[in-house]
Amino acid sequence: MEELIKKAGILIEALPYIQRLYGKTVVIKYGGAAMTDQVLKASVMEDITLLKYIGVNPVVVHGGGPDINKTLEQLDITPQFHDGLRITDAQTMEVAQMVLIGKTNKEIVALINKAGGKAIGVSGIDGNLIEAEQYKTDINGKQSDIGYVGNIKRINSKVLEIIAKDEYIPVVAPIGIGDDGHSYNINADTVAGEIASALKAEKLMLLTDVEGIKPSKSADNIAPVLTAAEVYDLIENGIIDGGMIPKVLGCIKALDSGVSRTHILDGRIPHCILLEIFTDRGIGTMITKGSV
Repeated sequence: MEELIKKAGILIEALPYIQRLYGKTVVIKYGGAAMTDQVLKASVMEDITLLKYIGVNPVVVHGGGPDINKTLEQLDITPQFHDGLRITDAQTMEVAQMVLIGKTNKEIVALINKAGGKAIGVSGIDGNLIEAEQYKTDINGKQSDIGYVGNIKRINSKVLEIIAKDEYIPVVAPIGIGDDGHSYNINADTVAGEIASALKAEKLMLLTDVEGIKPSKSADNIAPVLTAAEVYDLIENGIIDGGMIPKVLGCIKALDSGVSRTHILDGRIPHCILLEIFTDRGIGTMITKGSV
């Protein structure tokens, strides 16, 4: 009986959060260890499916870096990166598109369906969901491109709104389409932030392979909350670097566009999405526009 009462207590604790999120959109960027560990895969799919069944509208944006790297290595191509972004020549672009759309996206759709959800996989090419242009970056003081890497011009959110209507869960592969007809590889964290902005989502949640963001290099614990100004300071001081930069910038862009809360979560924790949304303590680092 005590065990049953504890379970009832967990549900009661979750009730105000369920009420607050009912009918709202939550954008989840799925990546890292949660995409490779079978137990973590199952827990994420269960979390996403449960959200849909209790009246929340999850939209999933996925990465696929490990799968892309594995395929490139099989083709004797060495993966290269600049500031956390993949350098993408024509051959790498073909591989990225094949892996992200043809393999990773469909695997996630199948896993959600297996968990009892109804997922539909799309890429940014479908319905011009993600309109992109070539991304330019500073390399050795010179404005340069790093291949078929995209900068998002526009998100046609109506595509996702139509899919998410009723019982469906959109699963988005981060490939955009340019006016020139070329496909562009886009960082999945950036795509998640832009989609959350376009949908005016209640929450943006980025699954990572770290506990959260530390306030300094010597800190033992993560910061539970950081403001946008504090994030910029951490980037300038080199504490936030590499692949974490597009994550936090995606969060800030989403906040500037009306998203209420953004979160950096440890995807290595089973059911991390439910723990963040439906418990009083939460996990990871929340990024806000200002002090809370």
